[in-house]
Parts: sequence; structure tokens; C-alpha cells
Amino acid sequence: MTTVESSAPPPPSAPSERASWQAWSRVAAVAVGIFAMVTAEQLPVGLLTSVGSELAVSAGTVGLTVTVPGVVAAIAAPVIPLAVGTLDRRVLLVALVALLALANLVSALASSFPVLLTARVLVGMTIGGFWAIAGSVATRLVPPHQVARATTVIFSGVAAANVFGVPVGTVLGDLAGWRTAFAVLGALSALVLVSLTLLLPRLPATEPVRGRQLLRQLRHRPVLAGVIATFLLVTGHFAAYTFVSPALQMISGIPGGAIGALLLAYGAAGIVGNFGAGIAAGRSVRRTVLAISLVLALVLVLFPVLGGTTSAGITLLVLWGLAFGGVSVSLQTWMLKAAPADTEAASALWVSMFNLSIALGALAGGTVVDASSPAGALWLAGGLVALTLLAVRSTRGARLD
Repeated sequence: MTTVESSAPPPPSAPSERASWQAWSRVAAVAVGIFAMVTAEQLPVGLLTSVGSELAVSAGTVGLTVTVPGVVAAIAAPVIPLAVGTLDRRVLLVALVALLALANLVSALASSFPVLLTARVLVGMTIGGFWAIAGSVATRLVPPHQVARATTVIFSGVAAANVFGVPVGTVLGDLAGWRTAFAVLGALSALVLVSLTLLLPRLPATEPVRGRQLLRQLRHRPVLAGVIATFLLVTGHFAAYTFVSPALQMISGIPGGAIGALLLAYGAAGIVGNFGAGIAAGRSVRRTVLAISLVLALVLVLFPVLGGTTSAGITLLVLWGLAFGGVSVSLQTWMLKAAPADTEAASALWVSMFNLSIALGALAGGTVVDASSPAGALWLAGGLVALTLLAVRSTRGARLD
């Protein structure tokens, strides 16, 4: 069974109409938790060579340390809320962060690749469960009129992980070894564990419903449209972004040594996009997702055509980051507004599709790149993202804003 989070009465320590500093410190702690989890999910990308060299496996095999958590997270997102039933959501979040700290510690001490891969399975479980609950928790930490802002802050952890977490972890791994990078991330997870334990109020789960509620959500047109939009946007993005480095080099003529700095610029633009989209989605989530889809589709389709110079390639990359930076917060807000009485169930479906789409996008993009070129992956991505416009328009007349 799972629960209807938004229908639960606020706990005695819930914030007053004007959110207190304590309430926003709780929101910040959840955001740092998201930051730690997304960093943990993507950290191996920057450590593939050193991990493979020490554990005597190929780079392709080490790539499973990224693929496996994504697939596990897609399964865990709907399964964990069902499995824990009416367990206090504070206890669940704390337990998941404790599991993340353990997974990073095991990764740092792994004596073989199977041990490391087992730790990565645990990372996937924490990502799916924590992310599925985090969005609905925002509705219980601040007053209703500040939920959109709280959701924006929480999901800024995703963009921050891309900008700071993964690059810093990669540099640390280069300087002190990949095990040190995982150990430091484990220490950060432990700090998040302490923060959540001390700051979060009780978040009792009430009004349990049966597991079939997840499937029932898919018969709700706005929820189904949100799930489809997530599939199209995220699959399209990762079909192209997975191969952004060869695209920048082959299309824009940018040297490989400059890619890291440009990805930092991409991530910084993503943070701006996250907060901008969060504000906009609070006013009209439908128009916000339409705007993001349109801009992102145009950037992806036009990149092979207009991105033939260094300046054009950089400009398009920054626009790409700006647009995709608003995807997580906008789609999470969509699901919260589409199912205000079933936020946890809707969020679980969304997180599951989001993580599954990451794996599908990388697979589809790789197939196209192998068969043609990075330009082909960009056109495929642009076509998928453009279809999001149809999914959003199908909800005309539905109450979302």
C-alpha cells in the first residue's frame, strides 16, 4: 500500500502561514539530499578510466555503474512507497540516506567490481525511493502558496550536482584517487543523515490505498500526459547529451580540453533555468512545459545546422542547459498539480519514468551515433522533445494551473 500525502493533516510542528526559517532549513536539507544522490548516481562518469584500471575491467563494463542505478531507481520509485505502507516518511527518508552513506562507503572500499556493482544497486534504490518521496514532502514543509518555491529549491539539487558535484568529485578522484571521491561523498551523505534526523518533523502517512492506485493514476489524463512528457523530454535530452562531447568537437570544432569548462557553463545555465522555471511553473505549469519543450527542441534540431562555429556551439549549449535545467522542477510541479490528492503515487510514477528514460535515451542515442553521427542523435532528440508539445496540448481543458 501507499499513501495520499497531501491529504494528511500537518504535523504539530508544521510551519505557520508565513514559513519560518526552520521550515526552509528542512527544505534545504532535502535539497542537499537530492544533490548527494544525483552526484552519487553520475560520479562514475568522471572516474571510469581509473576505476577500470584498478579493478581490471573495461570502460564499457565500468559503464554499468551508471546504467544499473538508473534501472534500479526506475523500479524502486513505485515499489518502495508500496512496500513501506504507512511508515512515517521522515523515517523512510532518513533510512534511505543512511543506505546511501553505506553504499558510498562500500564503493570506496570495494575490492572487486562485483562488490562495487552491488553498492551501485543500493545507490539506485536510494535514488528511486528518496526522489519519489521528496517532491510530495515539499507540500508538507511550507504553506500552500510556497510549495512551488520549495519544490524549486529541492530540485535545484539536481542542477547543483551537475554543476558542482560531479566535476568536483572527478577532480578529487584525479588528485586523490577514485576511492577518496566515494569516501567524501559518503561523508556528505552522513551529514545529510544527521541534518534530516534533527530537522525533519514527523511525517505520518495516512489514508493508505492499495497498490492498484499507481495504475489508476495512468487513467488520469493530466497524470498520463505528465508521464508521457517526461518520457519524451528526458529520453530526447539524454539521447543527445550523452554524446555532447563528440558533438561539440565534431560539429563546433571545440577542442576536447575545453569541454569540461563548457559543461560547467551548461550546468550554471541549468541552475538559472531551474529557478526561472520554478517561478513560472507556479503561475502556469502548462505554459512553462510548453516553452521548455519548444526551446529545447529548437536547440537540438538546429545544433547540427547552426552550431558549426565555436561561438555558435557555445551559445546553443548554454541555451540547452537553460532549457533542460527547468525540466525537473516543471514536471514535478505538473505531477503535484495533476494529482493533488495522490502526490506520492503520481511522483513515484514520474520518478520511475524519469530514471528509465535516462537509460533509454543513452541507449537510443548510442545506437544512432554508431549508425550515423552525433548530428543524427541531435535530430532524433529534437524530434522526441518536439512531440512533448502534443502531449501537453492534449491536456487543454484539464485543471492544472
